[in-house]
Amino acid sequence: MKRNQKQKGSALVYILIAIALLAALTATFMDSSSTQTSSQNTFNTVTDLNSQINFIRSSIEECVLTYPGGDTTQTSANLPYPYNPNSTWLSAPAANLNVSGVRCPGNPGNSNNHAVIFGGSSGKFLPPKPSLFEDWQYYNGGNGVFFFTSTNKTDAFLATALSKLDGQFSKCESDVINNSASGTYLNITTQGNSGPRCPANSYCFRVWLRANAGAIYPDAVNEAGCP
Repeated sequence: MKRNQKQKGSALVYILIAIALLAALTATFMDSSSTQTSSQNTFNTVTDLNSQINFIRSSIEECVLTYPGGDTTQTSANLPYPYNPNSTWLSAPAANLNVSGVRCPGNPGNSNNHAVIFGGSSGKFLPPKPSLFEDWQYYNGGNGVFFFTSTNKTDAFLATALSKLDGQFSKCESDVINNSASGTYLNITTQGNSGPRCPANSYCFRVWLRANAGAIYPDAVNEAGCP
């Protein structure tokens, strides 16, 4: 009787050990899988954003190089860069600052009916907005010329992805604007509330085409001394 009890006790110990080992292996596997998924998401986000940045920037710079004089009938900051898409001087202003509405000064000639940079007539089709991010927006004003996107998603990998993306550009060429812990908009130009702003509870990523003296860089540590 005692022998059977010892055998049962030993068997129970082995079962408990096996359960503990299985739990440890499961936890290790899940942690490894989670890390791998996060790394893949980071890579995909950086790749997607970088691809769109290069396409948008090269398309706008092509306009500037093709029409270096811009449109001489209208004085504007930072000629010959395109005006803001919603500029009321344009014959067909857009309803917002989305990059999709940017037009090319000088095409055609001195006219407020500038041709759009992105669309069927130009053959440059702007891809859908990046996953988890909002539409790219464009700004031309006293601070310079830039375009940016934002996200209010809380996925843990996003901060890492934006930091890695920022590392692919030179200092002052891009900046990560962390407004994720604020419940209000953050002004990113000296125009205050009349200029573009980083939305509440969001990260913004901005790429400069031209930065003028006095431009605002919210990340005072990484962008100290800019522009």
